[in-house]
Amino acid sequence: LARPLGAQHPQHLQAPQAPQGARSSCSKRAVSLAAFCAAFSLLTPAACFSAPLAAGPSSSLKLRSPAVSMTATQPAPADAQVTLDSVKDYYGKVLHTSKDLKTSACTAAGRPHQKIVDIINKIPEEVREKFYGCGAPLPLGIDGLSVLDLGSGSGRDCYVAAALVGEKGSVTGLDMTAEQLKVARDHSDEYCTKTLGYSKPNLQFVEGYIERLEEAGIAADSMDMVISNCVVNLSPDKPSVLREVYRALKPGGEFYFSDVYCDRRLPQHVKEHDVLWGECIAGALYTNDFVRYARAAGFEDPRILDSAPIEIVDPELKELTGEAKFYSITYRLFKLPGLLESLCEDYGQAVKYKGTIPGHPNSYRLDDGHLFEKNKISLVCGNSCAMVGEDGVSWLSKHFEVMGDRSAHYGEFPCHPKDPMASASAAAAATCAPGGACC
Repeated sequence: LARPLGAQHPQHLQAPQAPQGARSSCSKRAVSLAAFCAAFSLLTPAACFSAPLAAGPSSSLKLRSPAVSMTATQPAPADAQVTLDSVKDYYGKVLHTSKDLKTSACTAAGRPHQKIVDIINKIPEEVREKFYGCGAPLPLGIDGLSVLDLGSGSGRDCYVAAALVGEKGSVTGLDMTAEQLKVARDHSDEYCTKTLGYSKPNLQFVEGYIERLEEAGIAADSMDMVISNCVVNLSPDKPSVLREVYRALKPGGEFYFSDVYCDRRLPQHVKEHDVLWGECIAGALYTNDFVRYARAAGFEDPRILDSAPIEIVDPELKELTGEAKFYSITYRLFKLPGLLESLCEDYGQAVKYKGTIPGHPNSYRLDDGHLFEKNKISLVCGNSCAMVGEDGVSWLSKHFEVMGDRSAHYGEFPCHPKDPMASASAAAAATCAPGGACC
């Protein structure tokens, strides 16, 4: 499902004794669960796996405490290949359907919009059964856009996107797993031409790595939208993933994706626990670390759209994780060069939603602090104004009327701090700025 490149491992990975337990016979070569998950980690990312891979002690790895530096070192070629082979075996041979998953952390959080549900019901059964996501990163209103899905797997989200973008749009799914790509390709032409009624398919699948989109043929400034579903966390080099996404997006484009996160950096004994690795918990990325990576890549103002808690019900595992809270979060990262600032600034700008996005006739939620009602003028900060349409750059610009410019500055916009782990509804209720929308 994911595209672990294996080109870089963090400096804080070292070879220990293999952990006991959690073994299976998914491949002739045994790879410990700890090695498998650690190889996909940078600082403390999430690993969306719910079943272990078998292993031998020689290939196992161990996470050390997060370092201040974000630099990484080159792994041994043999270790990188073991990691790649393990991922391919896991998603190509071990997991047969989503029923094989043993935790809610790697399955969809919450019910998607009814329009998306209706589309999903028309997707071939084999494609749906092999869906292993943790959210619904599928925005409405993307008719005519070019969309890239990172770690597309069996292609379920790509099939939905193909219907949403229409015949004039295009969708590209990128994956490294041959078995998953075969499933996605087997049904795509018939789905596009017969189910959707298009004259020709608008959907393609390519093999490649999410850290090296250019090598897979993804050109710079070529995509309006990049989506991903519980995949970025599996990369050993997340900064490269974010930089590549930023490069591939057109100005005004967006990275709209879901993943698993934690409200803190987890202690060493949790990160080393093999069962918690298998339950997608031990490697969950601390939200503040993610924000740092995103800003360094050029996504200056990451916004949370939705969050849903992941519950740990097993008493022993709950005791191990202590007060740490885990969530499936959908983030929105906009590429708006020269328009986004590190803080919310007041330029006296306001916006009005036209009610023209399909599925959102009465209101549109930009993030957990902005709900724009149709025809209601809402005061916003400069960043929010840019995201919905300032200067006509954002893909959302045709759906909003923008009032004002940046010719005068009135200080910091009166945004209220938000709990990044709050649910969308609670955040929206608690963070309304005076005079209009929230920021």
